[in-house]
Amino acid sequence: MAASAEAPPDRAFEASVAQFEMVRGFLCGSAARALTHAELEGYITTEGRELLRLLLQGHLDLRAANEVRRDVVVDEAGVPRGAVEEGHQRSLTSVVGELKVTRMAYRRRGETNLHPADADLNLPEERHSHGLRRLAATEASRGSYEEAQASVAEATGVLVGKRQLEQLAAAAAKDFEAFYDDEPRPEAAPGEVVVISADGKGIVMRPGSLRPATAAAAANTNAKLAGRLSKGEKRNRKRIAEVGAVYTVTPAPRTPGDVLATNGEPQQPPPKAADKWLTASVVDDAREVIARVFDEAERRDARHGHPWVALVDGNNHQIDRIRAEAAARNLEVAIVVDVVHVLEYLWSAAWSFFAEGDPDAEAWVGEKALAVLEGRASIVAASIRRKATTLALEPAQRANADRCADYLLAKAPYLDYPTALARGWPIATGVIEGACRHIVKDRMDVTGARWGLDGAEAVLKLRVLRANGDFDNYFAYHLAREQRRVHQDRYLNGAIPRAA
Repeated sequence: MAASAEAPPDRAFEASVAQFEMVRGFLCGSAARALTHAELEGYITTEGRELLRLLLQGHLDLRAANEVRRDVVVDEAGVPRGAVEEGHQRSLTSVVGELKVTRMAYRRRGETNLHPADADLNLPEERHSHGLRRLAATEASRGSYEEAQASVAEATGVLVGKRQLEQLAAAAAKDFEAFYDDEPRPEAAPGEVVVISADGKGIVMRPGSLRPATAAAAANTNAKLAGRLSKGEKRNRKRIAEVGAVYTVTPAPRTPGDVLATNGEPQQPPPKAADKWLTASVVDDAREVIARVFDEAERRDARHGHPWVALVDGNNHQIDRIRAEAAARNLEVAIVVDVVHVLEYLWSAAWSFFAEGDPDAEAWVGEKALAVLEGRASIVAASIRRKATTLALEPAQRANADRCADYLLAKAPYLDYPTALARGWPIATGVIEGACRHIVKDRMDVTGARWGLDGAEAVLKLRVLRANGDFDNYFAYHLAREQRRVHQDRYLNGAIPRAA
């Protein structure tokens, strides 16, 4: 049944017209001429926001007045809703303030009401609008919830509780995996190398959100002193957030001398990362995150026609997971240990032989590093042990030297720098380390923060979306998924009945 005539818009917008005339009248008057520009900005922000709210409310009221009864409304189970009541209201907290949405309810005894007009508007299930959800998600991913709360209030005049902000952020991030499963990604260009990398960063968690082993260790720990920690005791227990990266590079062949060149000597720059993609999770473990990294890399190279390089920091579990995933996919992946980690081990070994600040230590490290880059890691390990023995160092004094030698021998299969440099591959994990710092540490390590699992996971995903430059595309995708979840799935065959 169609309405006989549409309601005129005049009455729906009376309040907004009155608000506009009030603002215009004030700005034309002497009181406004006595204000500074900052005071005028404050006035127009507050009253202008109210004008926008009244305009939006007027539009919603006009839609309600002109809503046409739909002939057939059938729920997802095929049950028709024959009774219709007008005037059903719900609240909506938007970026311009509080609103009331009035619409028809299609009813059947014992069943939840259906509101097709809500589907037309794609209204959220909760009270807060999608615009407010987006703003809350953006601000919660930038800084602390307290800062997010203040930013949302300043931008909208709406005070959203910290718990509500966390819930809105979680709701905004719920389509992260589906988005990246569906989103087309750029294919590797001819000649490019596909690079993957993964690492972990700890997040201080609430006790109930720790992994079982960590929670058990925390429960069995008794502080020796009431006022301070003793040696070896931990103040906070952490859960590892796994971070993964995929990117491509155009090969840039170099020599060991190019890598270590100093004092103005010519140096070939390392290959530059392109089409970088990141992922992170504190819920999923390394196996799941690395599998997701491989999924993304295969989108770049579905036919496995490009060289694949995995950059690692030497973590054995990480290496095992990469090797297992590569084998499962019948892929050949060259694993390269980050050269910076090797340098750190060499510097640590140097202090077994040199006094702190001795310039000879730098020359020694440079010599050993060059030898490692030339493919002589095992020889370097043997020479370090021999030097420690020749100097008759005590066990404690030679510990770092032995640790370095052990590391070089254990990682020797992944220290084939001559091949990596000749083929123009990267040999440093700067991309993933920067991602761990930016995605995890800069936000999750806020002083005093103790994270719940859902909140931490949501913020990580939102930060990944922003770092990947995908937030706008993601949110459009998220709203389409919300339309289906909240509305279409409540009707037979997902068909929202349209007005005649």
